[in-house]
Amino acid sequence: MERKTHKVLGYDVDLMTFKDALLFVEKKLKNNEGMHVVTINPEIIEHANKDNSFSPILRNADLVIPDGIGIKIALKLKGIQQEQIPGIEFAKETIAICEKLTKSIALIGAKEEVIQKAKSELLNEYKNLNICYSHNGYFSQDEEKNIISDLQNASPAVVLVALGAPKQDLFIQACKEKMPNTIFIGVGGSFDVWAGVVERAPECYRKIGCEWLYRTIKQPQRLKRIYKTLPLFLFKAIIEATKK
Repeated sequence: MERKTHKVLGYDVDLMTFKDALLFVEKKLKNNEGMHVVTINPEIIEHANKDNSFSPILRNADLVIPDGIGIKIALKLKGIQQEQIPGIEFAKETIAICEKLTKSIALIGAKEEVIQKAKSELLNEYKNLNICYSHNGYFSQDEEKNIISDLQNASPAVVLVALGAPKQDLFIQACKEKMPNTIFIGVGGSFDVWAGVVERAPECYRKIGCEWLYRTIKQPQRLKRIYKTLPLFLFKAIIEATKK
């Protein structure tokens, strides 16, 4: 399947349906081909614009799916109708594919009690799933080398990394050269949701692309971060769209 992309503020975003994105991953899994999947949102783009080590990683990602509603709006301003692909749902469906194809997965990130609960919940939901390795997200650079070595030995087909951007993407970059046949997906705070520590937005919020609003209501500390990012992103997106 050939990638069709469009740039949002200088970064490629893949234009495909949720179903086609999953088919893309499934094909990679069947062919034992690795890749780096980014679930992009406005915050990630703003991080990349300020971080010279993160920007090239984002530009070279193998699949960039539009997770945030801001990305969908930015594309719509250019006349492109693209459905939002929530990263947490994309990761869950990827897990289901791994179970179907008897491919193993690994989990990296979150607190120890959270990752253990998330692992337990996943194994309860996917009875035949093989989670061959897991590690919490609290480790030093020296410990990172050992974790990568352990990952190599475990040889998972898919690694879900929940460290938040850009930390998760820098970790993935460190792994990729040593694990070229592994699929890496940055999944942000997904483990907290799977573990039941954080409640996901009700479907009515998700359907209208306002999951971010629900999360902000539940976690008011997020408001400062969103206030700094989203208005500026949308302003830049409008300027970019008017230049075309």
